[in-house]
Amino acid sequence: MEIMEPDTLVSPVMERTKLFEELYTTAFPGVARFISKMNGTLEDAADIFQDALVIFYEKSQHEAFDISASREAYIMGIAKHLWIRKFAHDRKKVSLDHLEASITIPDDFYPAVNNEKLLSLLARSGQKCLELLQAFYYEKLPMKKLAGKFGFVTERSATVQKYKCLEKVRDTIKEKAFTYEDFTE
Repeated sequence: MEIMEPDTLVSPVMERTKLFEELYTTAFPGVARFISKMNGTLEDAADIFQDALVIFYEKSQHEAFDISASREAYIMGIAKHLWIRKFAHDRKKVSLDHLEASITIPDDFYPAVNNEKLLSLLARSGQKCLELLQAFYYEKLPMKKLAGKFGFVTERSATVQKYKCLEKVRDTIKEKAFTYEDFTE
């Protein structure tokens, strides 16, 4: 059995790490420039590059793997393909904010609400719930301000409490078999 010098032992993990470091140095700047030109962020570039790097590595492990271009060009091609696919997927999501802002609802669209009955129902959930729901729905306070006003540590805590209050109201409606018409005039 032949004994090898310690400095000549190179593990596959070390080789892979060295390859990845080299590719980050040589290929990532080009991918980042491309993603930037396509209105992407540095974070987008890092995500796309890492995906491209994984694909490149997995393909390179097959015996039949043969590329005619440089590794950097090959990774750039994968990154471009991934970005275009991501862009096409994201483009299908359409924001309706601008349309929603342009919609006007006639004043007589909603029937008049019997506020006394509604307040009576909300009061059954407790005074704190009543105040919390009023601050959110009528005063239109954002969750951050709502959390501060009611002494919650985080916005998430305020959101959870609002949900619990709504569940109390829903349970009361189910229990009493109220309908929408019970609250309109």
